[in-house]
Amino acid sequence: MPVIIPIFIVNEGCPHRCLYCCEETAAGPAPPAITEPYLRKTVLSALKKNRREPVQIAFYGGNFTGLGRERQQQLLEMAGIFIREGLAESIRISTRPDYIFSEDLDFLGKFHVRTVEIGAQSLVDEVLGLSRRGHTAAQVRQAVYLLKKQGFETGIHLMAGLPGDSPEGFAYSVEETIALRPHLARVHPTLVFAGTELASLWAQGNYRPLSMVEAIAAGKLALAKFAAAGIPVIRLGLQTTAEMEKPGRIAAGPYHPSFRSLVEEALFFDRAAALLSGGEVRGKEIVFSLSPRDISSFRGQNNSNIRSIKQRFGLKELTLAVDPRQSRGSLILI
Repeated sequence: MPVIIPIFIVNEGCPHRCLYCCEETAAGPAPPAITEPYLRKTVLSALKKNRREPVQIAFYGGNFTGLGRERQQQLLEMAGIFIREGLAESIRISTRPDYIFSEDLDFLGKFHVRTVEIGAQSLVDEVLGLSRRGHTAAQVRQAVYLLKKQGFETGIHLMAGLPGDSPEGFAYSVEETIALRPHLARVHPTLVFAGTELASLWAQGNYRPLSMVEAIAAGKLALAKFAAAGIPVIRLGLQTTAEMEKPGRIAAGPYHPSFRSLVEEALFFDRAAALLSGGEVRGKEIVFSLSPRDISSFRGQNNSNIRSIKQRFGLKELTLAVDPRQSRGSLILI
């Protein structure tokens, strides 16, 4: 996984606002203009915090291929300076599926763009319509086909809990995404940001956001399905911004600054429960083996998983054995 240095082009290139969209809150404050000095300061600051290879400069928060060709080239050339200087390896963009055409990809390929993330959000046409996405599931499939055909690393964004969606609909979107074989995925539950059309629907009682329990269930399904298919989920839940933390900015919805941790904790609880359900363990001392990178996920916040598992199964003690050779996400009852 490369170090991604995000540059937000808030809503640039977007033909309209989707029902739930509030990039000003989701992305945080953006500069009045993206200039070379701004890029240089951002890139160098990010590299000081975390210097690994490879590094990608990413243009997020808008519809990159919806920009005019001159604007695209301007941004790509500014980012290209850092590639020539050896500070970055490639460029990543996010865009809409209905703005992907072969001629666009030929152009992007000339400017070091390696990764293209598609904002699909759902593969159910009714859900896309109700969310005012302005594209169809067929256009998502076509975009991914074109991107992969021309050798781009391809990502797909999905959202759980959109208007008109259901657990079955979201599961369908996950399965359809897997069938497209993207290189990576992002998933997050729908949040109701103040000032959006979705907030108005919610206030009128015409939209019910997912509960935290429902959101975690959707996250578990997505993470488990994508992991089984060998597709990494590079983000689960929205990245927290200072704007999101301000009172009233999130009107409703299953927000948690460490949403992925909650999902991973729940998955480990399920795995432990499945292993313990096969025999009589009450009053016994149990040892689980796992990867050292999974210790915090298994324990849960403030050891909540440990306590819950011990209580549910009446364990005398629960101990963790760390095995560096064990694959991440696996759990073995010793």
